Amino acid sequence: MPVTKAVVPAAGLGTRFLPATKATPKEMLPVVDKPAIQYVVEEAAAAGLSDILMVTGRNKRALEDHFDRAYELEELLSRKGDADKLRRVQESVSLANMHYVRQGDPKGLGHAVLVAEQHVAGQPFAVLLGDDLIDPRDPLLARMIEVQQELGGSVVALMEVDPAQIHLYGCAAVKANGFGPDVFHVTDLVEKPEPADAPSNYAVIGRYVLDPAVFEVLKKTEPGRGGEIQLTDALRTLATLDLEEGGQVHGVLFDGRRYDTGDRADYLRAIVRLACEREDLGPEFRGWLKDFVGTEMQQN
Repeated sequence: MPVTKAVVPAAGLGTRFLPATKATPKEMLPVVDKPAIQYVVEEAAAAGLSDILMVTGRNKRALEDHFDRAYELEELLSRKGDADKLRRVQESVSLANMHYVRQGDPKGLGHAVLVAEQHVAGQPFAVLLGDDLIDPRDPLLARMIEVQQELGGSVVALMEVDPAQIHLYGCAAVKANGFGPDVFHVTDLVEKPEPADAPSNYAVIGRYVLDPAVFEVLKKTEPGRGGEIQLTDALRTLATLDLEEGGQVHGVLFDGRRYDTGDRADYLRAIVRLACEREDLGPEFRGWLKDFVGTEMQQN
């Protein structure tokens, strides 16, 4: 079956960004001049996923408002003749068909995916985590969908990391499967292992294309690391099942541009990188940044 639906878990509290996220969803923090969540929805839409379910929680109403019409603002901009700002305001409204469901109890990523079962309705679907921004020039999600359509099962995105950093990620044990140099057969997964226990330095990053069999597995998955229902644990089970049972897990190795907005330092780096590459901001900002860095080096 074709992949047309995406699930975007967005119920987290964003405690690493307090106090900014006390009243503002972390997904709405701006990356230059767009909220982080809009980059994620744009990525899904660019990969042909026109039906997007956002899994939200308390105090997340701003997410729904952002992807809805703002009639008063649009009317004001129209009267002023500010076509550029009007276009930017309207961009988020027409990206995809947006739907929303609340997670309720914050029981982990696996539980957030599980509440999407009714909406997915037995089809393979993508999951995009809002903390990972993938540069649109590196179409990771489209490649993952291609692999899922060819091989079946589920597909995770993998990235090589420093072995000392693997404890921050889910980790995959892999072997070649002959489909391409960037595609592996995943034989096992471990959630945030200690470096000495990690089966590889292939980290699972926030993009998945999942077979609907994951829902029955999630229903039977006991809470794991952190007392939460881990999607990694469910994928570990799927990796042991036959293809006819909805099993097998494949990994697509990604070596493109990725911006982690879930960490404060990486969030700032993402803003700097994206601002530097903007045609409207880049030239002036790069000049200021060069002078600023040079001055700081001289002073220190």
